[in-house]
Amino acid sequence: MSSNDRDDYNPAQHARLLAVARQSVEHGLIFHRELEIAAEETDPELLEKRASFVTLLRNHELRGCIGTLESYQPLIQDVAHNAYAAAFSDPRFPPVERSELDNLTIHISILTPPQPMAVVSEQDLLTQLVPNEDGLILQDGRRRSTFLPSVWESLPTPREFVGHLKLKAGLPSNHWSDTIRFQRYRTIVIE
Repeated sequence: MSSNDRDDYNPAQHARLLAVARQSVEHGLIFHRELEIAAEETDPELLEKRASFVTLLRNHELRGCIGTLESYQPLIQDVAHNAYAAAFSDPRFPPVERSELDNLTIHISILTPPQPMAVVSEQDLLTQLVPNEDGLILQDGRRRSTFLPSVWESLPTPREFVGHLKLKAGLPSNHWSDTIRFQRYRTIVIE
């Protein structure tokens, strides 16, 4: 099994990733940059290149979410980077303040490598999607957007999910073209 095929991590690894995410936010409040991780002090499995998203919630409300779609750095560093970015660089929210720290909940989504989907129509796409399991990347020209599988909670039908994903990319919800492409992925969620 290659590292990108891993479908779970052990409880100690979950705890380490959550701690690193929180420490990166705390570090950012003091030093205005993400936490750097010492490789020699890290579980080798957390040094494998993986893509992740870090979602911050305050009182069960979204407070920031930033991630990467392609694996390019060690998972533990990707989590540190995305936690910092979710706290301080999500354009939808002002930077996190120290007074919010105790009320922040952190969710980490580790992505499987995205797989291209062969679709001939929107209806074909809708029938192939697996609600509550598939994350989806849409790309058409320079427009690109993604929804994590957790978005199915608020957009439970494939039609709603895809329509809102198009809107997120700046396209009309009924948009379809010969150049539109989709990739799907799954996630390991740590919270």
